[in-house]
Amino acid sequence: MVGMIATTTTAQTYGENALDSVWMNMQLDQVVVTATRTPKLLKDVPVQTRVITANDIRKSDATDIQDLLTQEMPGVEFSYAMNQQTHLNFSGFGGQGILFLIDGERMAGETMDDIDFSRLVVAGVERIEIAKGASSALYGSSAGGGVVNIISKESTQPFSLNLSTRLGAHNAQRWTASIGNKMGIWQNMLTAVGNKTDNYHVSSADNPVTRVIATIYGNRVVTVKDRLSCHLSPSLCLTGRAGYHFRQTLRPADQPEQYRDFSAGIHGVWNISQNSCLDVGYSFDQYDKSDRQQLTGLNIRDYSNVQHILRALFNHSISDSKTLTLGTDYMHDYLFNVNLDGKSRSQHCMDVFAQIDWRLSTQWEVVAALRYDQLSDGQVSHLTPRLNARFRPVRNLNLRMGYGMGFRAPTLKEKYYNFDMSGIWIVEGNEQLKSELSHNINFSADYTKGRMNYNLSAYCNWVSDKIATAAPYFKTTNDKLPYLPYTNLDNYRVYGGEVSVQGRWHNGLGMRIAYALTKEELPKDQKGNTTGNQYIPARPHSLNARVDYECQLSKHLCINAALSGRFLSGVENEEYLNYYDVSEGTVTVSYPAYTIWKLQATLHISSHASLTCALDNILNYKPKYYYLNCPLTDGTHLMAGINIDI
Repeated sequence: MVGMIATTTTAQTYGENALDSVWMNMQLDQVVVTATRTPKLLKDVPVQTRVITANDIRKSDATDIQDLLTQEMPGVEFSYAMNQQTHLNFSGFGGQGILFLIDGERMAGETMDDIDFSRLVVAGVERIEIAKGASSALYGSSAGGGVVNIISKESTQPFSLNLSTRLGAHNAQRWTASIGNKMGIWQNMLTAVGNKTDNYHVSSADNPVTRVIATIYGNRVVTVKDRLSCHLSPSLCLTGRAGYHFRQTLRPADQPEQYRDFSAGIHGVWNISQNSCLDVGYSFDQYDKSDRQQLTGLNIRDYSNVQHILRALFNHSISDSKTLTLGTDYMHDYLFNVNLDGKSRSQHCMDVFAQIDWRLSTQWEVVAALRYDQLSDGQVSHLTPRLNARFRPVRNLNLRMGYGMGFRAPTLKEKYYNFDMSGIWIVEGNEQLKSELSHNINFSADYTKGRMNYNLSAYCNWVSDKIATAAPYFKTTNDKLPYLPYTNLDNYRVYGGEVSVQGRWHNGLGMRIAYALTKEELPKDQKGNTTGNQYIPARPHSLNARVDYECQLSKHLCINAALSGRFLSGVENEEYLNYYDVSEGTVTVSYPAYTIWKLQATLHISSHASLTCALDNILNYKPKYYYLNCPLTDGTHLMAGINIDI
């Protein structure tokens, strides 16, 4: 987290019985840092930003970021690629175009072009800031569709202890523990999370038009993270962090797949003067994949991505109305993969950027940024600009508009991959790949009046040289398997918008409804033919809704009940009839619309304990065919948990 020590305090969460308009103003008075890399009040940020607070996380009872975003964000869908690896579609951008950060730091590793979302547990998280639109001018490659920054909690009490557990269907278990303390100049927060789900079987109707899933694979996940801060003086703070993540999937029973991550970092914030702040840091992240052979006991590692990152950020208030931000980053990126040409590759990535934040008047504010990136592999370089403006014609109305250029450099995997994918085809890297460039134009308006907040947004993205896989082909007549090459596609466009309404009343009733529209224009290959999406395309219409009610039963008892759900429209996709014989041609697969709702009740006992009971999928929805882009549910599930705070 970057910014001046005096102002970057963690956002507060507020009780359900806060007074009407006061509650709404408190939400907008949160300090956020992601959109401009400087601390600003949410209502004053020129870039459209959504904040998911600790209170929202508590109400959702989510385990990880996938679970949370599914409940909170329309236009976000997680589907499945090969071997049920998770793929994100975020308003038309895949996981390759959305940058996920932990306290402002990048993450190593990917699986089927997406990060390992199971790493992003929400226990010990203070808030999640989501800056929509191209942010490459501040964050570089892979931020063309937006940035999701997960901000960790800091301990504010001399001692705190939180223990919780939740049990559910298919032997689903979740155990969390957080220990915090604050003594003098020291603050520490240690969080440990363990969760598991067993494999279970599902069945589809007869005559599916493409492949279906018969077994839903479970996981065993352990995540431990620690954050230690030392306030050496009122103007100087040092923060160190360390983390370990382990996930095991029992896909083949005799050779479970294992995923490990080791992360660490240190950064310091120095308030040089009342107007100047310097933030410098180093971070390390290593993500490994391996197969454990049960008979021999050997653990065979076949993938490792290691990143070393140095960064520096300087903020200076030129005047009361102007703030200058200068930054630079250096990253050494190393990739080992048995499927890589040469098995290992590395590159150096360097950048410099500058931003000016200028409040022209009480009504107008403009932010302009420019960044230059240089990558050693292939000597790739990019200059990316961004310009955003906020106009406040009346007290409670904000109008935001902006333009941003996004870019995504081809990864080492996309340039040098060469492997047999389960006997289907040979995925082939392409050293000649160009960087993917995008132009994003967006507009948003939000209005607050009394108990209600209204938000309207629209965007359009033009993407050139989109990096994807081309149609499979045979190099020679003697080839047993076709080749699936990475290539650049043209003329990809995605546009849409979102409308949301939220409110909170002093009688304990609250609600939020959000609708998103996403329209894609599929890219064309070098021959001018329309090509299918590399993954399942975005569903055009989606809606998320939540209604909750809190009632104080007595001095020490309070109950909260919530009904939440989402609706997603149907979508069609052109897919191969038989992946093992592409000569059979393609077929149009219709993924039907569906809706899933959850009813949850929580009994709070004083301020030290709570009991939660939830019915997930209360309408007992079951897909007719368990295709890759359907919710992997087999009906209504009961979940129960307990939470203890000391």
